[in-house]
Amino acid sequence: MEMHVLAIASKEAFLPFREYRTWYRITGSLDSDRLPLVVAHGGPGCTHDYVDAFKGITEIDGRPVIHYDQLGNGNSTRMPEKGPEFWTLELFLEELDALLHHLGIQDRYAFLGQSWGGMLGAEHAVRRPKGLKALVIANSPANMRTWVAEANRLRAELPQEVQDMLLKHEQAGTINDPQYIAASRVFYDRHVCRVVPWPPEVARTFAIMDEDATVYRSMNGPTEFHVIGTMKDWTIEDRLHLIEAPTLLLSGKYDEATPLVVKPYVDRIRECEWVLFEHSSHMPHVEEKALCLATVSAFLSRHDLGA
Repeated sequence: MEMHVLAIASKEAFLPFREYRTWYRITGSLDSDRLPLVVAHGGPGCTHDYVDAFKGITEIDGRPVIHYDQLGNGNSTRMPEKGPEFWTLELFLEELDALLHHLGIQDRYAFLGQSWGGMLGAEHAVRRPKGLKALVIANSPANMRTWVAEANRLRAELPQEVQDMLLKHEQAGTINDPQYIAASRVFYDRHVCRVVPWPPEVARTFAIMDEDATVYRSMNGPTEFHVIGTMKDWTIEDRLHLIEAPTLLLSGKYDEATPLVVKPYVDRIRECEWVLFEHSSHMPHVEEKALCLATVSAFLSRHDLGA
């Protein structure tokens, strides 16, 4: 018997946003009766590449999945000349709203944000948009001060020679030195992505950031340990009770988003379930891909009907 595998449609285009362009891609068809899922990457300042795996949800349940590169990143308009005052939370919330309306899905959609993308998703959700029927927050802080404290706690568990190398270059102001980058990589391999070597799509995101880290530097800072950008005092803890959308929280056992980092979402969102991936750090969608995608698909499928 011959097997005919139907190719899943994929469409790339640009959203005109302000005087710029935001790249997006739709996997599957928006004509589906399933909730369309918008996926937002982290950073701030990463690209869609490392969260590309989520398009596999279309294969599982036929749901359209929309990826996009946030302004200043990846395939969208890059603006290395813009200062920190340009790169605001409001900018990215406005861009998300523009994308939802451009696609005509603003009345019925689901949203998945990974790391910074989950912070953006939470900020979107506390405004109680009528069309948001399900929210997935993956590996995201609810308070940047907790995030930094936990990053430095995990750093203190690294081998002493790695800690010494990090400190030496930080004090000398030479954090672009290959030795510092190699020492940082020890942290990343433990707490960001434990698949070694990194899968091509993960490596691609970091390579693109290496050539243009404008957004990351402006909003976060130079490293995961030194958050001195515009988001350094950000918290949403005191507003999480406003979220009405049913929420799924994802994190990894070895995640830089430790249980302490993600716990406010569980404690303060009225309808929130938490799945902890036992063999993952910050990227369960890469580290335990099949289980992660099945978990997200099952959650969203429970909210398709009547949504």
